Amino acid sequence: MKLLSERTETFTDSVIRRMTRIANACGAINLSQGFPDFDPPEALTKRLSEVALTGPHQYAITFGAQNFREALSDKQFHFSGLRYDPQTEIVITCGSTEAMMASMMSVCNPGDKVVLFSPFYENYSADTILCGATPVYVPLSPVDLSFDADVLESAMKQPGVKALVLCNPANPSGKVFTREELSVIAFLAVKYDLYVITDEVYEHIIYAPHRHTYLSTLPGMFERTIECSSLSKTYSVTGWRLGYVLAAAPVMDRVKKVHDFLTVGAAAPLMEAAVTALRFDDSYYAGLQAHYTHMKQLFTSGLRNLGLRFTEPQGAYFVLIDISEFGYGSRGSHAGDKLPDEQFCIDMTQKVGVAAVPGSSFFREPVDHLVRLHFAKKDETLYDALNRLESLNKLKR
Repeated sequence: MKLLSERTETFTDSVIRRMTRIANACGAINLSQGFPDFDPPEALTKRLSEVALTGPHQYAITFGAQNFREALSDKQFHFSGLRYDPQTEIVITCGSTEAMMASMMSVCNPGDKVVLFSPFYENYSADTILCGATPVYVPLSPVDLSFDADVLESAMKQPGVKALVLCNPANPSGKVFTREELSVIAFLAVKYDLYVITDEVYEHIIYAPHRHTYLSTLPGMFERTIECSSLSKTYSVTGWRLGYVLAAAPVMDRVKKVHDFLTVGAAAPLMEAAVTALRFDDSYYAGLQAHYTHMKQLFTSGLRNLGLRFTEPQGAYFVLIDISEFGYGSRGSHAGDKLPDEQFCIDMTQKVGVAAVPGSSFFREPVDHLVRLHFAKKDETLYDALNRLESLNKLKR
């Protein structure tokens, strides 16, 4: 068995955060790391200012403040129809990053395997490796982002597979899995007695006519779905680091133990303030969807006017842009053996003033002709970025 120090040598530091550092160094517009440049809801920040004076300022109970868990249970029931017990089926984490790690550590042992769809958010493979498990990749079609059910079954029935990770809506592709696709996943999870760890942080950022279906609501899936999410994207508070895990009590018993020793607990004053957001009515979520639909239309229309080819997001706030036309050559033909998309992103950040993420960091397959940008920004920021992207031709070789 590999030691932890040996496991970390099998992956690099976060490419997304690395591109943010490069963007900051040269004053580029950061469309690499997915955080907004607009404020959270005023009611939320007003409540935070009150909490700063009145508290609480000491530890909350390790698995989350009681009123926060109760409010979250109510919100989840409203949107999914499932009632999670605040005492036994909810744990509040330090962001969805910890939620995913705690969940994976709760169901996987060294030597196990975890199925991941490719493309995937970079943390998933790192989480798997840190647990001592081995990733098993299932590619999504480059045409329509569908999956082959036979290929998925071949992966899920391998000896030692304990779980599948599902990001829905998906980062980086913007795919929203249909109910029919989720039914296939659910059928196979039941058939092979597997857990599904879901990352649903973009659950409220969906573009018509697509709809979000909670996997845990499908037959046989409540007991084997470990749902991870956070407040970061829904309420524009990525820096608050408030995530959560929802799962049946037997699984949650294990998640709580891992969480307790990973971080002790989430920030008490932030949980107190965030109860306000969890109690928002439907008008907030309708406004959120309208706001993101507007940003998507603004940004994708601008990309079309520039003649760029990209994936049309169904949810989340990312686009994958095809950079084949820029002639960056073959893999490993650049300075320091950088991949074409890596070198392109560095050049675009430094010479055009817009930062993106190389697509190769999201794929198991040898994909090096895509870069990811996000559009969770003010109108003026997006217009500025599009104006800068007009000079992309200077990068053509």
